[in-house]
Amino acid sequence: MPLELVTLRCLTDNYAYLLHSNAGTVLIDAPEALPVLTELDARGWGLDAILLTHHHDDHIQAVPEIVAATGARVMGAAADAHRLPPLDMRLAPGEPLEVLGESVSVIEVSGHTIGHVAFHCPESGLAFTADSLMAMGCGRLFEGDAPTMWASLQRLDALPGDTLICSGHDYCAGNGAFALSVDPENEALQARLQAIAEARQPCAPATLETERATNPFLRAAALAESLGMAGAPEAEVFARLRQMKDRF
Repeated sequence: MPLELVTLRCLTDNYAYLLHSNAGTVLIDAPEALPVLTELDARGWGLDAILLTHHHDDHIQAVPEIVAATGARVMGAAADAHRLPPLDMRLAPGEPLEVLGESVSVIEVSGHTIGHVAFHCPESGLAFTADSLMAMGCGRLFEGDAPTMWASLQRLDALPGDTLICSGHDYCAGNGAFALSVDPENEALQARLQAIAEARQPCAPATLETERATNPFLRAAALAESLGMAGAPEAEVFARLRQMKDRF
C-alpha cells in the first residue's frame, strides 16, 4: 500500500512531511517541533525516524526536541554529517534504504548546499526534494554552482512524471512572479497561479509533470530563445535564469 503523506506547515514558510504506514511513521526534515508533535498526538502516532535533507537550521533545528519527545532515530547524508545533528544512520546516494517497508532512493542534489540529498519513494510516487527542486523554482546557490545544481535538477527530472514533488518551502508568491516574468505566455503556469490564488490547489506538493510545465528552471530549452540564448547549452540557460532570479 502507498505510504500515507501528511504535509505540515512550519515556521513561516517551511514544509515538513510525515509518512505513515502500518509499519510506523517517519518525518522528513524538522523545522519546528510544535506542528509535528501536535499532528502526531492528534493522530495517535509515534515517530520512528527523522530523515534530514540538508544542514540549514530551518530544516534541522527541531530535531533535539522531537527526538526527546519521541525517541526517533535520525538519518541524514554521510557527506553532511559534520553539520547535521548526531546521526543514528549515515546515508549515501545510491545505497539501499528501506523506510516503512518501502525501498527509498537517496539522490544527491547538491547545489543549494553541498551534501544536500533528496528521498524518492517510487512505490508511493513521492520525492522529498527540500531546497533543490521547489515549487516553480529551485534553491538559491549558497554553496554549489550552477552546473552542480543543473545536474541535480536533471537527476530529479528523470523521475516519473506522476511523482509528487514535496519541496521544502512555500515560496509560491516570489517563484510564481518570477516564472511569469520570464514565461508570460505559459498557460499552464497562469492556470497554476490562479488555482493557488483561489486556494483550489496547494503550492506544494505538486507533480513533477506540473513542475515540468510551469517551473522555469526545468524549462531551459523552451526559454532559451526568449532569453537571447537560442542554441546555447541548457545548463547555461539555467545559469542565466538563476542569476536573473537572484536579482528579481
